[in-house]
Amino acid sequence: MIKKEQKYQSTPIEYIIQLRKQKAEDFVNSGINPYPAKYALNKNNSDIQKDFVFLERGQMLDVKVNAAGRVMTYRNMGKVAFLDIKDGYAKIQIYVREDKIGVDQYKLFKNMVDMSDIIAVEGVPFKTKTNELSIMAEKWTMLTKAFRPLPEKWHGLKDVETRYRQRYLDLIMNSEVKDIFVKKSLIISSIRHKLEELGFVEVETPILQSLAGGANAKPFITHHNTLNTDLFLRIAPELFLKRLIVGGMDKVFEIGKSFRNEGIDKNHNPEFTMIELYKAYADYNDMMDIAETLIKTAAKKIGSNVNLEFRRVKMFDLVKEYTGLDLLPYIEDKKMFELVKHLNLNLPEDASNKKILDQVFEEKIIPNLKNPTFVIDYPAIYSPLSKVKFNQPEIAERFELYISGMEIGNAYSELNDPELQKKRFIQQMEIKRKECDEEIMPYDEDFIFALEQGLPPTAGLGIGIDRLVMILTRVESIREVIMFPTMR
Repeated sequence: MIKKEQKYQSTPIEYIIQLRKQKAEDFVNSGINPYPAKYALNKNNSDIQKDFVFLERGQMLDVKVNAAGRVMTYRNMGKVAFLDIKDGYAKIQIYVREDKIGVDQYKLFKNMVDMSDIIAVEGVPFKTKTNELSIMAEKWTMLTKAFRPLPEKWHGLKDVETRYRQRYLDLIMNSEVKDIFVKKSLIISSIRHKLEELGFVEVETPILQSLAGGANAKPFITHHNTLNTDLFLRIAPELFLKRLIVGGMDKVFEIGKSFRNEGIDKNHNPEFTMIELYKAYADYNDMMDIAETLIKTAAKKIGSNVNLEFRRVKMFDLVKEYTGLDLLPYIEDKKMFELVKHLNLNLPEDASNKKILDQVFEEKIIPNLKNPTFVIDYPAIYSPLSKVKFNQPEIAERFELYISGMEIGNAYSELNDPELQKKRFIQQMEIKRKECDEEIMPYDEDFIFALEQGLPPTAGLGIGIDRLVMILTRVESIREVIMFPTMR
């Protein structure tokens, strides 16, 4: 066994690791497995706390329980020791006394157990003089000898770089982090179950695609060696889901990952979770109803008290409300640039009307959309996959949903006229060529072929799950709701 007085030409952490490795070896040499395959537990720590909440201060029961978990605190006081062990549900205090477990076992415990080890104890429950439920240990078992100690006692792990890169430490040290991810799971589950109740069928579509369609975004590119062709990580499942509607699956949805080769900030991660759903014989008004239902159901599931009083307002009405400008007549007019000059936007002289409108909306409108707002009726020329209003062809039946100044969802009545869709694709390709815009989606010939087969009146909806979780759990960064976010 390594003696404390031995000298090592190493850093303190390397010294600690070496000591702990030696302890694991000492266990083995003593005929004890420090990494047993299994330990039978009757209840978790939370269940134990609930079962014995009735105990009074100083009361001890003559019943046996067993508990297991990671050693989070350890206070040795000679012939007695107090420690807290934490499993995936709760912490519970363990009281270890030499006269209860025997001199040899107590010596072994005192010398071999360290913070972050995972141990099990058997004993009797009691309430301490400070009224804390504890277990008087009569037997203990090493389940996992940890080589590395827990982070310093910072009242939790705070450094964000460490928290995101080493999420396992974050989960160990900060109990509220696990709560967020449990809520995320419940949100996804509630959405899935509500859609199933509404008759939707969950499906899977390709993540590796030969064309990166369904949205305007720069894709990630990879190469398939056998086929000797480039493939793209999907930016959206939209075009494949609409193919399924053509095939007669009238209500479909998919929850999964999409990927966009874009910047990283508090609202964006290159890999993110989204839900897309499509319903035949419906329009974008139906999608607003469904979006409200799904979000309110998810909020109720996790007990969120976020304001969910939804407003529906036209895009150009919002522009007029917050800038005083009526830009609708100038969608395709070169005068738009002059009209917005006094707004002091950061725009180049040759900015397209789309860029101008995007900038007006981003700087002057979005920051005001704190309460849930369906922004409806976008310019048709900016919405290549959406149906236009029959009596107002310059306007698309499209909405974006904003909550707390952040886009949460996007939806529209789907364009099902194959000739018009073909024309839109060609227009997009021309813009892509002129402006060298890598984000514009490519021409998808097979999708046009599918539309020529006949797509019934259809509406679709996409919701960013990670952003929705941010809203419902009141966190400020998308990295807080993605287990392992992309890091620089």
